[in-house]
Amino acid sequence: MTAAIQLMQTPNERRRRALPVMVVLSVTILVLAVLAALFGNLLYPDAMKQDILSGLLPAGSPGYPLGTDELGRDILAMTVAGAASALVGPVCVAIGSMILGVLLGTLAGYERGWLDFVVSRWTDLLLALPVLLAAIVVSGVLGGGYWITVVLLILLFSPSDIRIVRAGVLEQTARPYIEAARMLSLSRWRVMFRHILPNVSTLVLTNVMLNVAFALVAFSSLSFLGVGVTPGTADWGRQLTDNRAIMFDNPAAVLVPALLIILVASAVNLVGDWAGQRLAQVGDPA
Repeated sequence: MTAAIQLMQTPNERRRRALPVMVVLSVTILVLAVLAALFGNLLYPDAMKQDILSGLLPAGSPGYPLGTDELGRDILAMTVAGAASALVGPVCVAIGSMILGVLLGTLAGYERGWLDFVVSRWTDLLLALPVLLAAIVVSGVLGGGYWITVVLLILLFSPSDIRIVRAGVLEQTARPYIEAARMLSLSRWRVMFRHILPNVSTLVLTNVMLNVAFALVAFSSLSFLGVGVTPGTADWGRQLTDNRAIMFDNPAAVLVPALLIILVASAVNLVGDWAGQRLAQVGDPA
């Protein structure tokens, strides 16, 4: 009965069923955020320009839809231009940590033995470290900086990726098609990365999306604490710490970047969860 109803549905009805409203809204938010990250500096090349005479204008002032801060900087311009700093780092962290996760997790799960022992102990050591505290301490020792923070977060985020990929590889290794590949004398590299890895791609994609959200929050927190980016940089996290003193003079200076961090992180989570479910359904023979 259910199959007959599905066949009777028009393509548009099935498409609406496949794309929930929250997913559509999340994709819209992410597209706008990506466009701001790509073209924000072109739209507002002087986003950090100061004009003391226009300081502390409230939201809705002529020429300043979101008002200005105490130095007369346009909040809208800083927010749009700051999208690049706020998003590029977290995306690099998510991709970089997953690359380490795929390489080490696949090797550990397939080869086992001493390699698995060494990788597992390494992940245990990193997982025992508080991510933000470790990043603050190491960045403080090295002098901080945007890309230093990115590298640190890649290392600190990689243990969870390694464990997830390793678990998926272990589950696939016990399946008959792997035994058949071994009987055909295929190289271990071909078995790992041509046969096993595509079957754990759903885990990889879902975890990358989740890591983007976690890295966005972590990066914004570090920027708020003065570690992630240098003063005078357009960045959502930096806006929070620079403008908290004028919260009651111009609430938009703090609320807008804070809401954007929450909205983008939530949108990434929703889209990642939906994409993971869809890929799992596609891969399910049932």
